[in-house]
Amino acid sequence: MGDWSLLGRLLDAAQEHSTVTGKVWLTVLFIFRILVLGAGVESVWGDEQSGFTCNTLQPGCENVCYDKAFPISQTRFWVLQIIFVSTPTLIYLGHVLHIVRTEQKRKERDAEQPNGDGDRGQRDRPPVRDDRGKVRIAGALLRTYVFTTVFKMLFEVGFITGQYFLYGFQLNPNYVCEERPCPNTVDCFISRPTEKTIFIIFMLAVACLSLFLNVLEIYHLGWKKFQQGMSQHYSLDAPELRMEPTKPGSVSPPSH
Repeated sequence: MGDWSLLGRLLDAAQEHSTVTGKVWLTVLFIFRILVLGAGVESVWGDEQSGFTCNTLQPGCENVCYDKAFPISQTRFWVLQIIFVSTPTLIYLGHVLHIVRTEQKRKERDAEQPNGDGDRGQRDRPPVRDDRGKVRIAGALLRTYVFTTVFKMLFEVGFITGQYFLYGFQLNPNYVCEERPCPNTVDCFISRPTEKTIFIIFMLAVACLSLFLNVLEIYHLGWKKFQQGMSQHYSLDAPELRMEPTKPGSVSPPSH
């Protein structure tokens, strides 16, 4: 298995600029996917091809049957799944770094030209970081965060569907092969099918948990945006209600 240190450092940097649900999602990715894949799955699936035997001596038959039974190695499939679901988070991290760097350059220009005209619209924007130094997830950054979360959901659904059509969710000990150059129908046998099935179910459960966290993230961000929109709507309508002019010809009620 390859070295996950670079991806781990990048995702750790993205965790600093994520919501609470996003931090939980990254923790699940670190512990239950990357760590388990590197520590246990490779040793279980290491004999995937060497332990695949068929009851025939026909040259090439066993290789063809193995290719039919496993179009792609299960461990490589999970590696691709981790890379694909992590890529949107890395795109979001790149956007965060771009916005932070842009604000830093703007502050440097304002410091060099404190009395210059500059761009008033840029200066009137709220700072990227809040009082605690955390990046505000709002505006264009919020849209990027939502889009990347949606893409993570689509990748999760796509890989779960691919798992079902490629391997299913259970490995049978016996695989019946009828491919050429096999002379007839041959029986092939998979090494440790029960143990491998347990890992398939475990990785499927983690993928479903990750998908649930992404759905919860979208709901949280949508509800938060709805609340912000309603609060802004009421704050804009309140002055109009207080400053509503008296219609001509109307008689004010007598005071007691």
